[in-house]
Amino acid sequence: MMRQLWLAVIVSTLLAFAGSLFIGVWSARTYLVQQLERKNSDNASSLALAMTQQDKDPVNVELQVAALFDTGFYQEISVVDPFGKVIAQRIQDRFEAKVPAWFVGLVSIPSLPGVAQVSDGWKQYATVTVVSHNQFAYAALWDQLSRLILWFTLGGGVAGLFGMIVLRAIGRSLGQVVDQAGAIGERRFITIAEPRTPELRALVRAMNSMVERIRQMFAEEAGRLQELQHRINFDAPTGLPNRDHFMANFREQLCSEESARSGVLAVMRLPDLDQLNALLGRSGTDRLLGEVGSLLAERCGHRPGVLAGRVKAGDFALLLPGADDAAETGRELAELFRARLLSCWPELPEVYHLGLVRYERGEAFADILSKADQALALAEGKGGNAWHAIEGDSLCKVIPGEQWRSLLTQAVGGGKLHLVFYPVVGQGGAAVHQEGMIRLQAEPGAPSMTAADFMPIAAHLNLTAPIDLAVIRLAIEHLAAIDDDVAVNLSAETLSDWGFRNDLSDLLRAYPELCRRLWFEVPEYGAFKHFDAFKDLCRTLKGLGAHVGVEFFGQRLGESERLTELGLDYLKIHPGLIQGIAGNRDNQEFLKRTCRVAHNVGIIVIAVGVQTVDDLAALRELGVDGATGPAVTLSC
Repeated sequence: MMRQLWLAVIVSTLLAFAGSLFIGVWSARTYLVQQLERKNSDNASSLALAMTQQDKDPVNVELQVAALFDTGFYQEISVVDPFGKVIAQRIQDRFEAKVPAWFVGLVSIPSLPGVAQVSDGWKQYATVTVVSHNQFAYAALWDQLSRLILWFTLGGGVAGLFGMIVLRAIGRSLGQVVDQAGAIGERRFITIAEPRTPELRALVRAMNSMVERIRQMFAEEAGRLQELQHRINFDAPTGLPNRDHFMANFREQLCSEESARSGVLAVMRLPDLDQLNALLGRSGTDRLLGEVGSLLAERCGHRPGVLAGRVKAGDFALLLPGADDAAETGRELAELFRARLLSCWPELPEVYHLGLVRYERGEAFADILSKADQALALAEGKGGNAWHAIEGDSLCKVIPGEQWRSLLTQAVGGGKLHLVFYPVVGQGGAAVHQEGMIRLQAEPGAPSMTAADFMPIAAHLNLTAPIDLAVIRLAIEHLAAIDDDVAVNLSAETLSDWGFRNDLSDLLRAYPELCRRLWFEVPEYGAFKHFDAFKDLCRTLKGLGAHVGVEFFGQRLGESERLTELGLDYLKIHPGLIQGIAGNRDNQEFLKRTCRVAHNVGIIVIAVGVQTVDDLAALRELGVDGATGPAVTLSC
């Protein structure tokens, strides 16, 4: 379109220039021809009158002709008697004007002769013919043409510059409209400023209105989903997850290979609620429950895997994956409760009891709960506002903190990192992609560590970027050997690393044919924590042809409207919402609505951590596009 506009401007300018030039030259030529004719006629009449009044001596006639001809403006002056005999004649056939020969040949300026009669009394003596030289007319016309060309060149340059400015402004507006249309095609719903051009302004206004309606629709559906999720999985007085939701997430932490190898479970128990109601009243008890919920929610801080919940009327639980010291955790929580609870309710003789237990991944769920009950009973035996911790027997070797940096640095370049792949299958059983999970082989023969075992430490040491880049290299090597696509996880901390962004772009540009088979996913909490950086990364990756998604989706639905700006390809639902989905009608309704909203904007939905065949069948009926987990691995 811009080329057509430029062509139209150039053609219009050239036509205007050619037309104006032709009219100007033709008008000047016509004027010069007329002036030459009048001049010849006037000069012939003047010469004939002078000869008539003087003696008709041939010498005198010759002198008069010579005097006029020598002025240099005449091509021919002749005096011929009535019988055709030449009495006097002067002819100049030289052309001395500095005018190109092609111009003389192209433009004809005839000099029409002027004729007058010379009388001798009542008789005709002779006929005078005067022809002015047209070289001066050619010179004048060429000079005018030169000035016209110069003026049109300057005017055309100014008009071209102005046209370039106007077209560039139109081009920017058109480019923004094209970019917006392209973004909508990529499922990125963005608005742009309205341009000044009325036609484009109407188009942009219509597209912005459509984008706003889509955003509003997504926001409304996300609000309904959040309301449904809170009604199903959260406790109203405290705002914390309820027992079912908390326990489902805890079970996922224990059985998932990608969860932390160990952690701490803390159980807090308030005194008898009937007694609290008698002392504080119902409103006071509700304030106490709400304050406990706020404290535990703050302690979680949106960190991956960390979760608090209300598991009974007066019992609260806090899950801390990756924590190694239950006693240290107990001291921190006791100090927090002292500052925020005991000081606010001095009228209560006791506010809480706290039991803590350290657990290992793979440990029996019932055994951990039994140890937590035991720790809580021992805390109650110590009196009011007391805590007790039970340290489990660690089955893994603890690496000193000073050795982690060396280990992780060597792992990146020393071949200690590798990927294990798990299938993600679609509705018909076809592969969606293979999900690559990172493993670290710290020592030969030792069990491999999962990402949850060392990536939190890598984040603390600011080493996630080189590890993620090494993972992508491993994935590219694997892609060259298989036909399926491969998905890899990016750490939340890596998103804001601009050096990583540049290195990643350079790496992917070296393998353009493989980019379309790469799927990149970022945890939900990281996507919102570094939203602008993630948005820029999405634009970079999708520009290279890769797929981008969010994993562990479903914990921050209140902010999910912002995801419409990213152009995501897929969402992986949090495993805590998938556990036992076959028998949980409330979560089924939530997941069905989530799928409907995602599908409306072209995003596919994948379930993570599917444990049973029944759950897998239920997910397919709910509209989930893909699934991964133990049930999927066994069926494959």
